[in-house]
Amino acid sequence: MFGIGIDVVEVERIASSMAEFGERFASKIFTAGERAYCEAQRRPEIHYAARFAAKEAIAKAFGTGIGKDLGWLDMEIVRKDSGEPALVLGGAGKEFANANGITEVKISLTHAHHYAAANAVALAE
Repeated sequence: MFGIGIDVVEVERIASSMAEFGERFASKIFTAGERAYCEAQRRPEIHYAARFAAKEAIAKAFGTGIGKDLGWLDMEIVRKDSGEPALVLGGAGKEFANANGITEVKISLTHAHHYAAANAVALAE
């Protein structure tokens, strides 16, 4: 195991950022695919919050935080056909994972009315 991370987000914090900053906030944090998925849900804000928490948890598992080695848009949270969430890495995040032997990142998301949470486990060779 390379690292583990967890994060909890208040759904209202993400909802208010979306309301205040709109597309500017959304396009800085979430990929087009993530935005399309969230907007198709009955309560988009809880799905945005869960993905935000997942990205924070992944950054903690990598030990990098969000910055030069792992940007917000280097991570895309997708759903497998089974419904399981999965991570697709790109850019600097993919380079960091390759350089550090990270072969897989397992993530788990959960959300309720007021909070969303995620954990991430980065596995290495």
